[in-house]
Amino acid sequence: MHPAANTSEDRLPSWSDRCLIALDGGLRTVFASTRSARPSPAAGLATPELSSAESREAGALMRVNHVGEICAQALYQSQGLFSRSDAQRRHFEQAAQEELDHLAWTAERVAELGTHTSHLAPLWWAGAFACGSLAGLAGDRWSLGFVVETERQVEAHLASHLDRLPAADAPSRAIVDQMKREEAEHADAALAAGAQLLPPPIQGLMRAAAKIMTTVAHRI
Repeated sequence: MHPAANTSEDRLPSWSDRCLIALDGGLRTVFASTRSARPSPAAGLATPELSSAESREAGALMRVNHVGEICAQALYQSQGLFSRSDAQRRHFEQAAQEELDHLAWTAERVAELGTHTSHLAPLWWAGAFACGSLAGLAGDRWSLGFVVETERQVEAHLASHLDRLPAADAPSRAIVDQMKREEAEHADAALAAGAQLLPPPIQGLMRAAAKIMTTVAHRI
């Protein structure tokens, strides 16, 4: 008997299956605890002695970073959903998997600092998913360009957090520094994959939206 030409394992997920996978990913991102595949950069570092003000500020900054990772999951999930290319879809899926470590690291550090993650997590995920969907519908080169601009802005945002975090908070600083390096790598990978750089007006809109998000997430 000849083996079947196609089996259920060989077939790519259907559109409806991919939608369900994206929805499941969103629910897990927002409501479930995430485990990292790699040790946190803060592992093994001594717990710093922070004043109440320093602890509050570090907690707020790490909450903002956790929101950024929720948005990263939504962006990659939606861009992969609407990608025209199986290769690009795998690219987005791999990037999302790597960002899961960041999501877990920041959530853990927020808890260690005695504060909470953002109460608006479902809203952040939904808004980012909508933006990623628009980028995906524009085509793979524009979608990759959206990745480049997003990661460049996140890289600059993380650099500003390194300036603002308490000097004694080595665990938070180690996490942010590692994230900053990896966001730069994601931008470089998107460029190498053929990204079309976004026009300046769109870059400006993205910066304005990010400013609103970071300001609100710092408090709520």
